[in-house]
Amino acid sequence: QVQLVESGGGLVQAGGSLRLSCAASGSIISIYNMGWYRQAPGKQRELVATITSGGSTNYADSVKGRFAISRDNAWKMVYLQMNSLKPEDTDVYYCYADALAPGAIRRDYWGQGTRVTVSS
Repeated sequence: QVQLVESGGGLVQAGGSLRLSCAASGSIISIYNMGWYRQAPGKQRELVATITSGGSTNYADSVKGRFAISRDNAWKMVYLQMNSLKPEDTDVYYCYADALAPGAIRRDYWGQGTRVTVSS
């Protein structure tokens, strides 16, 4: 139905930047909200940023002013520009899409995750 593939993770020094990308593919009628969550081992998945189809954004307090989410509706992509990275940003980052596929109810779809490691 809907597949999400993230890219752009990696190792970066504190203060550096990374840009995550997520591509949605498959049989898709419509994508509503998209966004990024992150999860550390043994912890709950937490919201990083979300963006509506109209471009309204929402950020976790911990990333406000440092991260920027954007999307390209035509290409079914969502991006996360991460600046001024801190060691506590180290996590696996998951892309999600609130989408409607043929023959299915509207629901959230998740990518496999991309690891971000910030060294001090």
